[in-house]
Amino acid sequence: MTTSAPIRQPCPPGACDCGRDPLLETPGADVRILLLTRTEEKRLIERLENLQSLGDLERLQQRMYQQLGLRVNIAPGFNEVRTMRGINISLGELPGLCRKTRAAIPAAIRRSLEKRPEIAYELLNANDLLRDA
Repeated sequence: MTTSAPIRQPCPPGACDCGRDPLLETPGADVRILLLTRTEEKRLIERLENLQSLGDLERLQQRMYQQLGLRVNIAPGFNEVRTMRGINISLGELPGLCRKTRAAIPAAIRRSLEKRPEIAYELLNANDLLRDA
């Protein structure tokens, strides 16, 4: 007897634009993002809020891509970076990713950067913004 991994429950009709149902109906589609159930999402958000270093953030980005197919891009904004809002955090377009999750992941990363500003400084330094400081 085979047991399949649980997949995310559907959002209420009209509440989300994730495209979960068409993704499930498409044969051969990458459905890894649907493995992110609500309990797993809470664990991921908690982990993102408690980052310890830039290396920790980079490892989580890599694991999210490997396990869920989700790309998270973090880079300094086009203009000056005066606050954590100046750091661009974007998620790659991925069918099946819930609207709330799409907003919760960048918010959790920002909270982590606000809690530990040294991670933000490392990020800025990695992009040569603090090279002369």
